[in-house]
Amino acid sequence: MLEMPRRAFISLLGGAAAWPVAARAEQAAMPVIGFFRSTPSAPFAHLVTAFRDGLKETGLVEGQNVAIEQRWADNHLDWLPGLAADLVRRHVAVIVGNGPAVQAAKAATRSIPIVFVIGDDPVRAGYVASLNRPDGNLTGLTFFGNQLGAKRVELLHELVPGAASIAFLIDPNSFAAAELRDVETAGRAIGRRIAVVRAASQGELAAAFGAIVRAGAGALLLGGGPLFTSNRREIVALAARHAIPAMYDVPDYVQSGGFISYGGSFREAYREAGVYAGKIVKGVKPADLPVQQPTKFEIAINLGTAKALGLEIPSTLLARADEVIE
Repeated sequence: MLEMPRRAFISLLGGAAAWPVAARAEQAAMPVIGFFRSTPSAPFAHLVTAFRDGLKETGLVEGQNVAIEQRWADNHLDWLPGLAADLVRRHVAVIVGNGPAVQAAKAATRSIPIVFVIGDDPVRAGYVASLNRPDGNLTGLTFFGNQLGAKRVELLHELVPGAASIAFLIDPNSFAAAELRDVETAGRAIGRRIAVVRAASQGELAAAFGAIVRAGAGALLLGGGPLFTSNRREIVALAARHAIPAMYDVPDYVQSGGFISYGGSFREAYREAGVYAGKIVKGVKPADLPVQQPTKFEIAINLGTAKALGLEIPSTLLARADEVIE
């Protein structure tokens, strides 16, 4: 048997060692999408699933022809600039995020496309020039402009007509603050006082509910925003402890024991965000993708909670509900 020359053997070993490197390089060549939120990850895993569904509609499947880098700030807003800078350093093809995350991403890059899912007015926030023609590196979906706050007030009044005062709990750092005028206008239209209560952190929630009780509010309208959604179980528990009928913006609260919710579908919004991200990865410019607003609105009702509160749900409303939890 011929002996393999030592130099050739070393060369062969070097080539074998390079195979994993080559495989990693090929994997790294896949486009990377940054999925970026200011919240903890666990309560929002369903949004990642919806986002992947949207990507699939454009022919992109995670691990096959696209990679997703997830970044979660766990409600630490001071983490956001560093997380955004990290995604920029990784040269992601597009960043998808909620309101606070998008603010950080926008400050970190003017060239990487950004897809937002927000409740604020993107024109007023300076994200886009107009809804139809974003004219920059940002586009996405907004729940702003549907007067959802006013519609929730009307629905809550229908369910709790005896409530002379309705509390409106908002996070002053979220888009819900922009809803305040519509909510107060809707309150005046039905002759009900709106008691505004603010909570800017998880640690302020218990005190906020104490203020709601002292204000004599007979019902609660919860403003939207990632801080509240992240802490929905605690908020639902506080509402139950104080026996306050509460209206929420997404069905996640109702699934956690909350009374009722009405709003646009966040799952649908993140599916659409996945579609937009996929189109951008394939070469479409953000400026050519108009900002979308929700067309699907969901009502979710928890009958067990309604019974505990001593409230009867009209049959007409039950017939309109998208989800009814016994």
